[in-house]
Amino acid sequence: MNKLSNFSLIFVISIASILWKSTSSAIMNPSKVKQVSWKPRAFVYEGFLTNEECDHLISIAKLELKRSAVADNLSGESKLSEVRTSSGMFIPKEKDPIVAGIEDKLATWSFLPKENGEDIQVLKYEPGQKYDPHYDYFTDKVNIARGGHRIATVLMYLSDVVKGGETVFPQAEEPSRRKPSKSDDDLSECAKKGVAVKPRKGDALLFFSLLPSAIPDPQSLHAGCPVIEGEKWSATKWIHVDSFDKIVGAGGNCIDQNDNCERWAALGECKNNAEYMVGTAELPGACRRSCKLC
Repeated sequence: MNKLSNFSLIFVISIASILWKSTSSAIMNPSKVKQVSWKPRAFVYEGFLTNEECDHLISIAKLELKRSAVADNLSGESKLSEVRTSSGMFIPKEKDPIVAGIEDKLATWSFLPKENGEDIQVLKYEPGQKYDPHYDYFTDKVNIARGGHRIATVLMYLSDVVKGGETVFPQAEEPSRRKPSKSDDDLSECAKKGVAVKPRKGDALLFFSLLPSAIPDPQSLHAGCPVIEGEKWSATKWIHVDSFDKIVGAGGNCIDQNDNCERWAALGECKNNAEYMVGTAELPGACRRSCKLC
């Protein structure tokens, strides 16, 4: 067997090994999930991704990293800002079988459809880089028109960080039954300003940006603390209240973003749950057409 054949065989075996681990780990294990906070609702799944899955996402991203942007609060357009100083790129949902397997796990754990999620964004933070406190739900009309608000975020840690790089919730209420651990002593000063999660390779943080009543949760304010030593790789999955894969048609904000809008309107939800159904001029609701606003 020549060298090329040997290489091809090793490559096939390696990919098959990763696929097997990805498929076998798609079964969720509730015992690996720890509550971080109830206000906002935030949970960590320890070992959500395998080492091979983490390395695979990084290997894809390394070739296409660009300076990260943020959404403008008025126009919704992406722009560069010192608020966010990382570099990143997006990986399409069906990039390859490994990425598709990760998408399956995300949908299984969050109980939210795959089509409601944006593509996975892989981010790299070097020493000194960070993401200042921000919300994942929108305040502009442009982004809300496609898929509605972001209801949940899954932040997957693809590497360990020597120091810093924590995810912190400055306005969170710490669970009363949580006991301080030795790892709390290793937190950076930034992380000590709220309830924080240390980045550990393979772990994933799920938190909700909307309350159960479907209105934005101000306590979901969060930040990526500056990396002090080492580098931080992470992958973000933003999930919306409706399909993000739908093509937004004409009609401005006077549209239904959920297939159940007509039924909900008939049940009187336009009045009973006006914040979600109708919304405001600044934050349009999800069922404006069925509520006869146009």
